[in-house]
Amino acid sequence: MAVLQKIRVKFGLAISIIIALALLSFIIDPNTLESALQSMSSKYDVGKIAGKRVSYTDFQENVDKFTTINQIATGSSVQDENTQTQIRNAAWQDFLDRYMFIENAKAAGIRVDKDELYDLLMGSNISPVVEQNRNFAGEDGKYSPEVFQEFVQNAKSDESGRLNTFWNYIQSSVVTQKYYEKYEALLNNSSYMPKVFTDLDIAETNTTVDVEYVPVPFDYKDSTIVVSAKEIQNYYNAHKKEYKQKASRDIEYVVFEVEPSADDVARMAEDMVRLQEEFSAASNVRNFLVKSGSDKPYSERWYSKDELSGNFSSEIADFAFSGSNEVSPIYRSGNLFRVVKTMGSAVMPGSVFVKHIFFRAGNPDAQANADAVMAELKKGGDFAALAAQYSDDKSSASDGSLGSLGWMSQVSKIDGFEPCFSANINKPFVLDSPYGKHVVVVTDRRDVELRKQVAVLEKKAVASNETQNNCYAQANRFASIAGGTLEGYLRAVDSTGVYSHKANRITESTSSFGGVSHAKQITRWAFDAKPGKASEIITIDNNYFFIAALKAVREDGFTPVNEVAATIHETLRSEQLKLNTCKKVAEKIAGLTDLEAVAEACKGSVASREGVSFSVAGGTPALEPAFLGAVSKAPEGEICGPVAGEACVYVFKLSNRKTGSFYTEDDAKAEAEQKARYASQMIIPVMTEAAGVIDNRPRFY
Repeated sequence: MAVLQKIRVKFGLAISIIIALALLSFIIDPNTLESALQSMSSKYDVGKIAGKRVSYTDFQENVDKFTTINQIATGSSVQDENTQTQIRNAAWQDFLDRYMFIENAKAAGIRVDKDELYDLLMGSNISPVVEQNRNFAGEDGKYSPEVFQEFVQNAKSDESGRLNTFWNYIQSSVVTQKYYEKYEALLNNSSYMPKVFTDLDIAETNTTVDVEYVPVPFDYKDSTIVVSAKEIQNYYNAHKKEYKQKASRDIEYVVFEVEPSADDVARMAEDMVRLQEEFSAASNVRNFLVKSGSDKPYSERWYSKDELSGNFSSEIADFAFSGSNEVSPIYRSGNLFRVVKTMGSAVMPGSVFVKHIFFRAGNPDAQANADAVMAELKKGGDFAALAAQYSDDKSSASDGSLGSLGWMSQVSKIDGFEPCFSANINKPFVLDSPYGKHVVVVTDRRDVELRKQVAVLEKKAVASNETQNNCYAQANRFASIAGGTLEGYLRAVDSTGVYSHKANRITESTSSFGGVSHAKQITRWAFDAKPGKASEIITIDNNYFFIAALKAVREDGFTPVNEVAATIHETLRSEQLKLNTCKKVAEKIAGLTDLEAVAEACKGSVASREGVSFSVAGGTPALEPAFLGAVSKAPEGEICGPVAGEACVYVFKLSNRKTGSFYTEDDAKAEAEQKARYASQMIIPVMTEAAGVIDNRPRFY
């Protein structure tokens, strides 16, 4: 009992917590509990900005918001990998602006009040964010206040919230852009160059001289120079900021690629002969391509000859434009087989400008409304007004409330809108798409030329199950020999003769290894594993089997001194070599007043440069910065030096100093503006470093 009492007294709180967690595990769903614990762990943070956490959940919500904004802004819901990256970058920049930049701008005394915002949105000083947004353009392609006002009214009544999301984004962007504008103005105007300094700079820059000099090379074999470990450590301590490092890993890996065997390719060649005959006889080409398993689905795109050549091959382009109505021969490129059939020929535009009024699929009044709009248009009705009155989805990505889809190309056309490319200019018609009915008007078109519509039967020889199993067996044998250790991995490399690839200093953003992309799985393994370990088989895209081994681990912080000691040693030795050489040269030329005598004493020769200027604008012959700096301040007609450069030591004499006028006040002004632009570009990088921003996005994407 005494023991139990002692436990209760000393460990009562800990026991209570354990019991509470045990009870919670019965009450709360385990997945919910795990999610809660993850939300509290910084391990699941996408980043940290100015001391504020950016959780994965918060970041993904912002990504979803910017995805909606992108759909409305572009009129397309198609998102390739590049678009997704741009959206994530925009979401991250939004956090940087809100958590860091605007806070810093406010701390500097900058404000954007409601009256100013109204003026930027509705007044006489329209923000470029609004003015340059194509969603607010009229038929002439320029900003239209009426179109913008119509959008704002529709956003307020939008029940789906999509247009309101875009409207909030526009307002936020206008405010943020104004903060940047004011901060840059504050930064630029705080840097003032008095005219007397500008005049001095112009005068010095316009000065040219002729210089004769004797270059004396360093004695790299100088054995008197000794760099101690203490000197290396002292240098490292004094320059530690220069040795910041991001977390990285050194790995070695082998990769077994699943490639079709000769038998696999031969079978595909035989299949293509059969499919070519069936393709020629097929009455429904679209269905045939689906049933035959073509890698290239049927497309109603109209191609120019150059586009066909670029998307497929010059052989296919030549065949399509040859006028033949038959199917082509079988074209083979490596393991890829193609057969093409020309489906149509017409003079077509490459892109069209389209505006439409949308009636959602399933609306029982869609046909009646479309007929009513067509009737009003024939009477001369206003298209934008009819769009605002009749459009079913004022928050659609195509923004029917504005009555405009904008420019649509053969490449980025929306499904169902293909007839727009053959439609007459400014003649409305009713179009059925997968989304519903549209009253459409094509107002402009470009790149009109002869184009072909083609069907391409495309199949790539793939590895059979037997081939894939054989490849996996090789990878499995290697992994078995490796046994999960680096030592075993190296042993497996020796015994199997497989080439081992080295990948040093990979970061959490690394996603490609060799020619294999989408391989983030390997990076994640490397950052979770311990040094000296080897992986099991890592399968990428079902075509590559990787086995990796982790050799070295570097965490965020500073590179250890032992890893940079050799570089520091060379830096210190070089500095001492410069001092020693300068000292020896000074002793040799003491009392000499002639460069030829200097050259003889140093066992060198005299070189010369004419018209040396101190401005790039003057077309200056290249001189080392240290040498050029010494020349700029040296007296004329005297032996000067020695001056240590990076390549050698210089002893020199100036003559023929002249003042020109090639560098003007306009040049000085342009240079100042360039510096101001550079300073503006450095605002976010400098703030990011000062705020200790941590960007963990590569860990998740």
